[in-house]
Amino acid sequence: MAKEKKSTINVQGLAVSIITQQQDDYISITDIARHRDAERSDYILQNWLRNRSTIEFIGLWEQLRNPHFNSIEFDGIKNMAGSNSFSLTPKRWIETTNAIGIVSKTGRYGGTYAHKDIAFEFASWISAEFKMYLIVEFQRLKEDENSRLSLEWNLNRTLSKLNYRIHTDAIKENMIPENITKKQEQFIYATEADVLNVAMFGMTAQQWRKANPGKEGNVRDYSTIEQLLVLANLESMNAEFIRMGLPQGERLRKLNTIAIQQLKSLAGNSNLNKLGDGK
Repeated sequence: MAKEKKSTINVQGLAVSIITQQQDDYISITDIARHRDAERSDYILQNWLRNRSTIEFIGLWEQLRNPHFNSIEFDGIKNMAGSNSFSLTPKRWIETTNAIGIVSKTGRYGGTYAHKDIAFEFASWISAEFKMYLIVEFQRLKEDENSRLSLEWNLNRTLSKLNYRIHTDAIKENMIPENITKKQEQFIYATEADVLNVAMFGMTAQQWRKANPGKEGNVRDYSTIEQLLVLANLESMNAEFIRMGLPQGERLRKLNTIAIQQLKSLAGNSNLNKLGDGK
């Protein structure tokens, strides 16, 4: 399971929790409901779920986004929605229809969360003014995160470039013979660069270009922050392995093992599918 990222924004003096997983943002509708009634947020949620328009909206969202949504159960709920005897809790909605747009969490950030599309709809039902402030604060959070990620990516890209100089110096001092042509020298540098590419990304530079004909630059320009940081480490390590006189095949295996271990430590298992086996 992908690692969750937890954030909190302040909306008109109310703390609203946000959980991000696999690039999807889920906002606490329990917190949003407290804007209406701080002591009876569950009651507010149940009232919202009683509305036929609510059921139609969240049902349509599930049909568009959730291939495992139970449409048969949904039709039964929709037919009952709006009647005096109808009641629905988030838990019943999730369990009956196999919904993913609304989720329940326990622990410190416990409560009922909804995908941002649904959370904004709920906020509109609570208060148009509150919804506007919620959107403003949510967008500010996303902009801050993007700025921070961009800065970190550029720093790691610079670090990778600096360490690449250490790498090329080791190649020049230990692998470039005398009386070699410029073309032969460039081939050696490119081959060693591909040792890093295969260890880190599971493919050579040429293989990446062939697989991505519409993209500019190279594989490193599309790397994650974690991958760039590990790549910088691999460049330093390969430089030392070269100075130690280790054969290329042995260096590749060692570097691939190190890349997997370091990425696992930095980012869990989410990036492992981008690695080759290094063989």
